[in-house]
This record gives sequence, C-alpha cells and structure tokens, in this order.
Amino acid sequence: MVQIVKVETKKQLHDFIMFPFGLYKDNPYWVPPLIADEKFTLSKDKNPAFENSEAEYWLAYKDGKLAGRIAGIVSHSYIKKWGNPYARFGWVDFIDDLEVSKALFDTVENWAREKGLKAVHGPLGFTDLDKEGMLVEGFDEMGTFVTIYNYPYYVKHLEAHGYVKDADWIEFDLKMPGPEVVKKVEELAKRAMEKYRLRVVPLKKPKDVLPYAKSVFDMINVAYEHLYGTVPLSEKQIECYIKQYFSFLNTDYVCLIVDEQNQLAGFGIMFPSLTRAAQKARGRLFPFGFIHFLQAIRKNDTLDLYLIAIRPELRSKGVPYVLISELTKTAIKNGVVRGIASPELETNHAVHSMWRNFETRIHRRRRCFIKKLEDEPGNHS
Repeated sequence: MVQIVKVETKKQLHDFIMFPFGLYKDNPYWVPPLIADEKFTLSKDKNPAFENSEAEYWLAYKDGKLAGRIAGIVSHSYIKKWGNPYARFGWVDFIDDLEVSKALFDTVENWAREKGLKAVHGPLGFTDLDKEGMLVEGFDEMGTFVTIYNYPYYVKHLEAHGYVKDADWIEFDLKMPGPEVVKKVEELAKRAMEKYRLRVVPLKKPKDVLPYAKSVFDMINVAYEHLYGTVPLSEKQIECYIKQYFSFLNTDYVCLIVDEQNQLAGFGIMFPSLTRAAQKARGRLFPFGFIHFLQAIRKNDTLDLYLIAIRPELRSKGVPYVLISELTKTAIKNGVVRGIASPELETNHAVHSMWRNFETRIHRRRRCFIKKLEDEPGNHS
C-alpha cells in the first residue's frame, strides 16, 4: 500500500532532500547536489522565486518505507508570460514501482486540477537556472553538477502514466580544438572586435566581475526569453544569484565583452567540472567537502560550459567567435582537454552552431514531459 504525505515539517523536508542520496548511493553517474542549496531553493521563506510561485512537496511511503518524492510548482510568471495554465513537477524520484510513481503523479495532477490548471509538465524548477529535463539517453555517462540524473526506468513510468514529450535538450561533449582551429577562430574574433569596436574586459579576481553582474542577468532575461519554459528573473532573484555564485567564479573562465559605451555585448561563464568534487563531498561543504571543490576549481582537465549569452543584434556578427576564442585559449593553456556543454534545446540551432569548430558528440538527451488534464481525476481515455 502506498501512502502520500505532504511535507510540512523540517524533518519531512530533510527526508525529501535526502531521499535520492539513498536511492543513488551505489550509482557511479549520479552527482549529489549541495544539501544547503536544496534547502535554500525549497524554502518558501528564503527563495525569492516564491514571490511569483507557489509549491507543495510530497513523500511516498510503500509499506511504511520511504519510496519516492515529488514537488508540485505553479509559476505565475510562466502562466502570465506564456498563457499556459500549467503546473510543473520537479524534484521527482521514486523506486521502480509503478504504484508508487502513480500515487506521486496523481497527487500533483489532482493538486493542479484543484487550482483550475489544465496540464502538468516537467521536470522543471522555479526558473530556467534550476535543474530541468529528465534524462532519456546517456544513462552510462557521467552527470554534471547542474543537471538531473535519473534511472532509465523513470521514462517508462512517465509514459505509463500518460506523459508525452514536450521538449528535448541535448548535451554536447566537446574536445578542445587543435592549433589550426584556434588560429582560425582567433582571426574571426579579431575581425568582429574591430568591426563592432568591442573589447574584452580584463578580469583577475571575482570582484572584477561584480560591476557587470547585474547586466549579465539582464542579458539572460533578454537572450533566453524565447526558450522553452523560461520566466524572467526578478531583481531579488538576481541579487540572490549574484551573492550565491559570483564570489566562487574562476575568472580564467569568465569572458565579458563590452562595446564602446562599456555596455555588455556578450558573456560566457564556464566552470571547472565539479562532478567529482560533489561526489566526494557527498552533498556537504563542511567540514571537509569544500576542500574537494577548491581543488577542482584550481586544477581540472574538464570544463562545464554554464552560461553563454549575446545581445540579440550581435549574435550573427561574429561575436560568438570572441567568446570561443578567449575561453578556448585559456582552457588549453590550463591543460583542459574537454568541455561539457549545458543542455541546449534540440531546436536551438544557433547555439549548436557555436561548436562547429570542435570535435563533438551528443552524449546525453533530456526531456520535458507533459500531460493534459481531464476535468475529473481518474477519467483516463
């Protein structure tokens, strides 16, 4: 028998956050999140996303034993922007038991119906900067710190419960290019900078990025606005992200391009891979977990390509070559041999084209599923 319990206490929230740590403890490809980050994101009194969202979390017990979890989210910003009266599901994990997964999804679907919503889609977070997309290919590839990993059986469960594909993201594994390609890209970058009178901001310490931090997120709001499920970031969310992440940046892998008026024209933010560090730290920075992260940031042969954005009017003007040239040269100098691109919508060919000078392979695919809701629960056609 399956029992669903709504998360209402600190102990229940702790169980919700820790459930995947047990489910994946023997899986070599799962990358643990930071427990403190999870607590912050899911805390209704701390995460500024709750200014424009509401959420509930549930735990599933099978025969008295914890067997699954799921979050239901209503992003009012999403509904207002896209005009779709949809709920989201996220933070979903469960044992390989159809009765358990059905009870979890039934709970979210009934909650959505009670709110007058017409569909449920996910996995999605509160914003596009949260983890999103269920892994559907690449289960034997190492995960990354900013993406979801899940067992293959999850996909079968969702399909069994009436969920279908709504959007796919692909992830590229990139091999660093050789000297000839580096030279070619450098020449293209130089031409673009001269023609449009651009320059690269010199960065030595994380604090050098701070004067441009707000502009980075403003550009994200503009550059990503047409992408699947995106919602604009509020001022409070932007402040929060700056405090949370910008002090840890390795400026070797940050490129800011500005125009003659010192206005941001484009940026790229990469990060030494935190995958192994996160696995060693097991979700905790203290007392010793932070050491693994510091070591990973200082010396690493793999880069995670987090965020890239260019002012819309400059996207086809060669500016991407400036970002690629600057970041690639530094990466090769530092002994980096490969890069892992963040998930890109399979239809986002403009971004895919940025990697045409690299040796690439698509090594993972992830999916957002959707289920349209009928008026009455249980009335499945």
